[in-house]
Amino acid sequence: MNRKMKGMGVRGRVAASAAAAVLLAPTTALAEISGADILLPKPAEFVPALLAFLVIWIVLAKFAWPSILGMMEERQQKIQDDLEAAEESRAQAAEEAKNYTAQITEAHREAEAIISKARKDATEERTQILAKAQREAADIISKAHGAVGSERKKAMIELSGQVVDLSVEIAGKIIGNDLSEAEQRKLAEKYLAEVSAPHGR
Repeated sequence: MNRKMKGMGVRGRVAASAAAAVLLAPTTALAEISGADILLPKPAEFVPALLAFLVIWIVLAKFAWPSILGMMEERQQKIQDDLEAAEESRAQAAEEAKNYTAQITEAHREAEAIISKARKDATEERTQILAKAQREAADIISKAHGAVGSERKKAMIELSGQVVDLSVEIAGKIIGNDLSEAEQRKLAEKYLAEVSAPHGR
């Protein structure tokens, strides 16, 4: 108790002494009063109790009450600051969540645009490759037809020459030496032309 009193200081000790006086005085008085007298204070006890109450009230009002009010105001201000900080944090978190949602939506949109462009490019590339392959195939077929036609024409010319020579030789053997070689060739070429003509076929 003495340690507590020393830690309280002069003002605290005065307030504690006054409070003890008020608490002890009515207890002693109540112990001696019984019956209906308990409700009616005696003048000799009333005046000291009133003075003690006034002293305690003045001491509390001057020293204790301002510090209590200050502590309560500080506590209220701290609670208010904490509430404001929590509200600010909540608003900031909501704004960040909104920004993240917008970024995710934008990322999805960009990804869809990239995929769509890639598909379009792939389709165009496929079309170009197919068109190029068709052109190359057509060129190869055309060259093949040309080569076949050229080889056929060459073969026909060679075959015609061989047929003419063979015809001249056969005609010379059949007819004899009455016709010259030039006349026999002319006759064989005429015959070959008649045979090769469409109506002759």
